[in-house]
Amino acid sequence: MNVLDIQGLRITLPGTARPVLDGVDLTVAAGETVSLVGESGSGKTLTSRSALRLLPPGAVTEGAVRVDGDDVLTMDEGRLRALRTGTAAMVFQDPRAALNPLRRIGDFLTESAMSAVSAVRAESTVSTQRVRTTRRADATARATELLHAVGLDASVLPKYPGQVSGGMLQRVMIAAALMGDPALLLADEPTTALDVTTQAEVVALLARLRERFRTGLLFVTHDLDLAAAISDRVYVMYAGRIAEHGPADALFARPRHPYTAALLASTPRLETAAGRLRAIEGQPPDLRTALTGCAFAARCPIATEVCDERAPGQRPAPGRPEHLAACHHSDRLEGSAADA
Repeated sequence: MNVLDIQGLRITLPGTARPVLDGVDLTVAAGETVSLVGESGSGKTLTSRSALRLLPPGAVTEGAVRVDGDDVLTMDEGRLRALRTGTAAMVFQDPRAALNPLRRIGDFLTESAMSAVSAVRAESTVSTQRVRTTRRADATARATELLHAVGLDASVLPKYPGQVSGGMLQRVMIAAALMGDPALLLADEPTTALDVTTQAEVVALLARLRERFRTGLLFVTHDLDLAAAISDRVYVMYAGRIAEHGPADALFARPRHPYTAALLASTPRLETAAGRLRAIEGQPPDLRTALTGCAFAARCPIATEVCDERAPGQRPAPGRPEHLAACHHSDRLEGSAADA
């Protein structure tokens, strides 16, 4: 079963000539890790946030975003709050920006569980106090359990965010995201602000937690090597559209879209010869300009007239129906002859 099922998602913002997201289809199954990669501004973060309906003011939406079977875009506020506190959770890029520096970490971890208690109606003040005390103890016990799961312990509960390292805070954020036993975990570049060693620890931690809790994970990143290491499947996004998607090993070994190939070629590697790093020439299309064909056509080395005139549909790779690319000329990429 898919814990996240995005179908035909189109989001338009005021003052833009084209949709910010244009017909996005994306799925995440229970216990699966799916990465969403692409340049800054491609729409990755907005796609992930749509699962919690965290959309910019004035956004107009079309399509469906189903989390654990329910369409987030049509939920009332009560159901949306329940989804955000239980069914789905997000780990943001910068933990220090997500935590109140004046509140203790223990309060941050337990507040979602305690907010549910505030809605409980008891017959007397004494019984209300007893319910709150029991729930607080349960929430603290749950927080302690999850801190152990992310490699920390209860000693961080009374501390303030400024008293622990960035890596520890990101672990706290992951523990907080798991407090409600979510079916879906959204990780928006959760390792960007961390050093390389801590990045590896957090990635390994997310992989272990996914296996332990069977949580579906949508991992948003611009790091292709990281996506290859952690993912079952990968979606490559460009200018609000899905350029290519498929199993991680096949997509990175034999890309079927010129944009994916260009991203891989521009990734720094130890074995790369000395000199300037390869880069993708040109700029992504401006949101103030309408698109009539392929969004990548102006930067693509194999583009032809049809690319400017007509947007390509998703085409499967020969013999690999689960590996699709939105390119008129995917069969012209290097290595494609071996697929035929």
